[in-house]
Amino acid sequence: MNRLAVVSPWLLSLLRIVAALLFLEHGLQKLAGFPAPLPGGMQLTPFTLLWFAGVLEVAGGVLLTIGLFTRPVAFLLSGEMAIGYFMIHLPRNFFPLLNGGDAAILFCFVFLYLAAAGGGAFGVDAARSGG
Repeated sequence: MNRLAVVSPWLLSLLRIVAALLFLEHGLQKLAGFPAPLPGGMQLTPFTLLWFAGVLEVAGGVLLTIGLFTRPVAFLLSGEMAIGYFMIHLPRNFFPLLNGGDAAILFCFVFLYLAAAGGGAFGVDAARSGG
């Protein structure tokens, strides 16, 4: 088990980077239609709630990927995912598998963990703090 403890800061960074890149993909879909357009050919109007969600997802995804301001950004994005789940997914159905909200729940709790644990060994935050 001690071997795992030694690599945990690197694994925390890996979790942060993978989660951030997956999250970034959701924001890019909303704002740029990449890698796939929004379902049903939906177009976003600037300054709507979904547009702001896309902006948070792109900006937050980039910041978390590089590990800059990890704790406050992760906390903000955790809140975004909680709000998104309760506003968009829960009204569709109680069960996350049926309402499509399982990713929102997972992002919410991964980001909440990152807000508490920090970004790990690799990232701008770690470089700025000297380790």
